[in-house]
Amino acid sequence: MVAVGAKQRGRVVKPPVKAVAKPLRRAGRIAGGEAERNSRELLLAAAQSEFASRGFEGARVDAIANRAGVNKQLVYHHFGNKDDLYAKVLELAYDGIRERERALDLARLKPATAMRRLIAMSFDYLAENRDFVSLLTDENLHKGKHLKQILNLQRLNTPLLGTLDDILRRGAAEGIFRKGLDPLQVYVSIAGLGFFYFNNIYTLTAIFGRNLDAPEAVATRRRHVVDLMMSALRP
Repeated sequence: MVAVGAKQRGRVVKPPVKAVAKPLRRAGRIAGGEAERNSRELLLAAAQSEFASRGFEGARVDAIANRAGVNKQLVYHHFGNKDDLYAKVLELAYDGIRERERALDLARLKPATAMRRLIAMSFDYLAENRDFVSLLTDENLHKGKHLKQILNLQRLNTPLLGTLDDILRRGAAEGIFRKGLDPLQVYVSIAGLGFFYFNNIYTLTAIFGRNLDAPEAVATRRRHVVDLMMSALRP
């Protein structure tokens, strides 16, 4: 054996460099943080389905946790209680439609094009997100109790009315829309024409004997809603 630091054939043998283990604590925090985010997202998705199918009163925290595949205690860890979880699901539902509206970039479009795209997108969002229709129906039974808990809800939704007012004013200046239209009333009409259809689609199908949920029936309704609203806005 050669002693550490001894010379071997004219050179010094240096002590071997020990491998330094990387700290695990930081990696653990990152992994733990990711797992926490994942469990939160799983719970929100499960809660949306459960609240949409059973309503606030009928939904159970146990069922939501089972759908998500996580421990029930994580519901309380992330959201505090069932009411706060429901309010968060509603907030995200509104976030979704507002995000789709912002993506249209309506301010850069000509008034008629902007209005048509807004009407069509509002209808499409309801067609593609039936849970949203069920959630709003249930929340109206509670007179908006949970929506009132969302602090930034009006800030989130008010810009839409400003955008719609701009479209209406530009359209009026071009002579293609009537003057003095209230953007709130116009939006309620746009939303109502789609919301009523999807909220009552099964009862309407039953009483008229036509499958209004068939793709061709939904497409027909979409065209009708867009044409009807555009006609209503003309001078």
